[in-house]
Amino acid sequence: MTNQETPVENAPELIVEERGRVLVLTMNRPEAKNAMSMAMAHQIADALDLLDSRDDLSVGVITGAGGTFCAGMDLKGFARGERPVVEGKGFAGLVKQPPRKPLIAAVEGYALAGGFEIVLSSDLIVASSAAKFGLPEVKRGLTAAAGGLLRLQHRIPYHLAMELVLTGAMWPATEAAEARLVNRLTEPGRALEEALVLADEVAANAPLALAASKQVLVQSVDWSLPEKFDRQEEFVNPIRESADAKEGAAAFVEKRTPQWTGH
Repeated sequence: MTNQETPVENAPELIVEERGRVLVLTMNRPEAKNAMSMAMAHQIADALDLLDSRDDLSVGVITGAGGTFCAGMDLKGFARGERPVVEGKGFAGLVKQPPRKPLIAAVEGYALAGGFEIVLSSDLIVASSAAKFGLPEVKRGLTAAAGGLLRLQHRIPYHLAMELVLTGAMWPATEAAEARLVNRLTEPGRALEEALVLADEVAANAPLALAASKQVLVQSVDWSLPEKFDRQEEFVNPIRESADAKEGAAAFVEKRTPQWTGH
């Protein structure tokens, strides 16, 4: 979290770019270490709605400008009574209801408090070896209520999660990679570049199958064993009947690259 803020006049708080089938979201408040504002939260929610609604987009990447991912909630805004929360979607327009499609976090510098919770809401994580994660809320009389307390213990060993939460200590990305929280570790300054490589690998696959696979992985955690196979059918059965499934089979037989439509 940060209380430093010197707004840049006319600068968009979120930069949204399309790169083929990949939608890139860049949090753009570098003067405030990309601290989450109410405006940015709503812009992120809108961008992720766009990702989910477009058949020609398969994967999202979220990153931060200026060498920092996100230092958490804007404390100046919080002091004014503002909370960067979008109804139904939570902090940053994301943590309570992540997108249906895969989301990759590309992390440089600090991902602290709500910034780390954005990372934990993502499906894949690419981080610079110089990046640092942390949930320092207890140092500010707060709790990591934007998903940190709910997700961290399921991503890393329980006692490590408890230590990070109770001490509020910063955690180097190199150690996070050893704990398998980070998918790919890069040299400083290359996290977005490597995240885009990973995004292209993912986006080369069938978009409907990607979204359905993510949903089963995420939601089946709470399903009892007897119902797992039955409940996954609502997600996977439409995929079997899709035009993309037919295209995938035809492309294999014809030894060509499939042309996905998202239908």
